[in-house]
Amino acid sequence: MPENNTVTMDQLRIGLYVVLDLSWFQHPFAFSQFKIKSEDQIRDIRSLGLTTVRYNPALSDMATGQQPVPVAPAAPNTGPEPGTEVIGAGTTSAPPPESNPEIQPALAAKRALVERIRTQREAAARVENAFVSAARAIRDVERNLYSNPKEAVQQATHLVTQIADSILCAPDLAIHVMGDRTGGEELYFHSLNVAMLSLMIARDIGVPQEVFGALGMGALLHDIGRKEVPDKILLKTEPLTQAERNLYQMHCRFGVEIGRRLQLSSPVLEIIRDHHELFDGTGYPAGLKGDAIGVMSRIVAVANYYDELCNPVDVANALTPHDALSTMFAKLRSKFDPRMLQAFIRCLGVYPPGTIVQLSNGLIGMVATVNTAKPMKPIVVIYDENIPKEESILVDLAREQDLNIAKAIRPAQVPVEIYNYLSPRKRVSYYFDAGKSGQETVAR
Repeated sequence: MPENNTVTMDQLRIGLYVVLDLSWFQHPFAFSQFKIKSEDQIRDIRSLGLTTVRYNPALSDMATGQQPVPVAPAAPNTGPEPGTEVIGAGTTSAPPPESNPEIQPALAAKRALVERIRTQREAAARVENAFVSAARAIRDVERNLYSNPKEAVQQATHLVTQIADSILCAPDLAIHVMGDRTGGEELYFHSLNVAMLSLMIARDIGVPQEVFGALGMGALLHDIGRKEVPDKILLKTEPLTQAERNLYQMHCRFGVEIGRRLQLSSPVLEIIRDHHELFDGTGYPAGLKGDAIGVMSRIVAVANYYDELCNPVDVANALTPHDALSTMFAKLRSKFDPRMLQAFIRCLGVYPPGTIVQLSNGLIGMVATVNTAKPMKPIVVIYDENIPKEESILVDLAREQDLNIAKAIRPAQVPVEIYNYLSPRKRVSYYFDAGKSGQETVAR
């Protein structure tokens, strides 16, 4: 935006999209750039002590018969007047707004926003700690499968019970994207992610409560047969040969054999056997089609396919959460039970956690948390070069009625400084927050 697009205080009006060259902490507004919507906002801007304010003509309302705002001439560079503090390019500020009684209501609203951000950040830290603990629990389950199978099943049952109870009890289910400091348990995230996402779908479609235990156990242990597949196949980044593919697909049969030795229930064994069966009959091991696939296996198939798109063996092939959902819906829709896929998209939203987005006011951010009850109004981390990333603004779109997500942005299209600030994850990990119910649970 050209620097000479400035207005004086008496030229401010409703519909003008202004840009405040102040630190976020030096003004009472939720954003440093916004469209003026009331005379109260004009009064609050004037009380900041600025002499001029920049504006964006492209985002301002100028198609209502009003004349465009006249451009104020650039002020000569004579330096600040005595007693003023230089804040931004060509902009000066008088004493801080806290000393102006007229702005106290707006400052109170800003303080409330700051407190909400602090609470959100504390919730994210609590969720991440619970996520790491659950990842360690599934690590212990897998390590004990052969050496102490009875204990392994007990550990898995306890973890699944915690997850299922938390999901069922939570009045609102908030799905968080995890940070990169996840305790080194990355090998176990896939199973955990599939379990959480499967139970999320089950909650949405109203699966009976007594089924949650078997669904969670099957989703958590769906890949146990991979223990019998050589690492050179599991970790291979090049396309598998037909012989390698045949051996890999046997992990479903291997898993059932292990599950029988662990004395798992028939519904759990069915999920382990059929989690790669697809609704159009193109899956494996039996090529089952439609209703021939059990309901729980159809649920797990959606969650498993999504996570494999987001977190493939070769990170270079990973899709963003938004692209993964778009691919499943637009190109692969026939492979999934329509009811399960619709529930999945309904819960995660079109912009799942971890998606970089542009908001309707032009700002760039990353979706941090999605409330499954309001998936189109997530909490977004906002990029602001004037705020340290560890103190970044968290905006709850559910509270900002006039603000929406305009579009998703691929990470490669984001300037490097914005990419580094938002730190989108190379491997996407999720956890749900059931803190309101006094319980917690996890996911990858």
